[in-house]
This record gives sequence, structure tokens and C-alpha cells, in this order.
Amino acid sequence: MKVETVRERRSERLEVRTTPQERQLIARAVAASGVEMTEFVVTNLTMAARRVLADRTEFVLSDAQRQRWDDLSDRPAQSLAGLKKLMTRQSPFIDE
Repeated sequence: MKVETVRERRSERLEVRTTPQERQLIARAVAASGVEMTEFVVTNLTMAARRVLADRTEFVLSDAQRQRWDDLSDRPAQSLAGLKKLMTRQSPFIDE
């Protein structure tokens, strides 16, 4: 039984400038991977983009770290006199 995957048609173009050495290195990696240049570049750029954005979109904690986070989050709020005074002070940006 053949399983077919649905792929979105690539319609956006991405152009990059490289040095001859970078291009040669990439071409060698493409050949070693056995895929076409576009597939190689898009796959690896997508993985790099996900790694860069991972700490902005996903947080992974061990069980001990999660427990520590829960303990800190469950503490009652502290009353901070300085913050209370600041929040009751009139804004310097309001004209009277």
C-alpha cells in the first residue's frame, strides 16, 4: 500500500549570495544528502529557523524545574511598599 503525502506547492522565491567556497561546501553537502538543492536548503533553513525561535515559543522544563516553577508561581504575592507608592503617584505625563 502506497502512502501519499500532501505537500504544499512552493511559490515563494528566496535568493542568497554566497562566496564560491560556501557554494562549493553546500553543493558537496547536497550531493552527499542525495536530495535536490531546493529541498536541502529549505529543510536546513527551516530547521535553523525553528532552533532560533524555539526559546521564544516553547519552554521545556525537567520535572524538578517544573516543580520549582510551580512552587514559585503558587506563592502569595508580596506587598512592595515602593511599588505601591509608585503606582499611587500621579503620572508625570498628565497635564493639569
